[in-house]
Amino acid sequence: MFQTPEGFHGADSGTSVGTDYAIQKNDVLKVDVFSNSGERLIDPNPEMTRGNVNTNRERDEIHYLVATDGKVRLPMIGEIALEGLTLRSAEIEIQKEYARYFKDPFVVTSFVNKRAILLGASGGQIIPLESQNMKLSEVLALGKGIDNNAKAHNIRVLRDKETFLVDLTTIDGYQKGDMIIQPGDIIYVEPVRKPLSEATRDYGTLLSVVVSLASLIVIILNVN
Repeated sequence: MFQTPEGFHGADSGTSVGTDYAIQKNDVLKVDVFSNSGERLIDPNPEMTRGNVNTNRERDEIHYLVATDGKVRLPMIGEIALEGLTLRSAEIEIQKEYARYFKDPFVVTSFVNKRAILLGASGGQIIPLESQNMKLSEVLALGKGIDNNAKAHNIRVLRDKETFLVDLTTIDGYQKGDMIIQPGDIIYVEPVRKPLSEATRDYGTLLSVVVSLASLIVIILNVN
């Protein structure tokens, strides 16, 4: 699965450089607004964002959807264009708007729906990228790590048309391959093949079929 092409090269330190995500249409954002440089949390009226908010009751959080026109509707300030901005740039723009109502507002934004996919030895898992600089080792840890059933020397990271091969069995391999994971990356950890157990499973299935057929023949002969 996910075979590497001829001339393929492994990941190196150059692939570990973090890049800020740009806000895109259909992104879901968490926006926290504080006044007096963070001393007091502003709790805007959620009724103003009805229809454009996903409320998480368990955490008492309000999430904001980036609409197809690239704008987000926020309490008090209404619609603001955020598409194409980094989180930091978006925070600055939102702070400017809230400065009309509050003294020294402080804004913290984060993505809610940025994810990577983990496949292979650990099964299939969707890992949320809670920060913009989550590394491969962190994603693997969230996926319950690498056990004896996984090949730590043969980890593939698929990103668009690129594939990076990572070896985490050595310090040098870890330092070079512990790359920043981007939204939409697919991480494949090759499982360790166990020929004996696979053969036992295959022959066990065949044996069950043979026994079933033999039993059926015996029953037919007894009936006759």
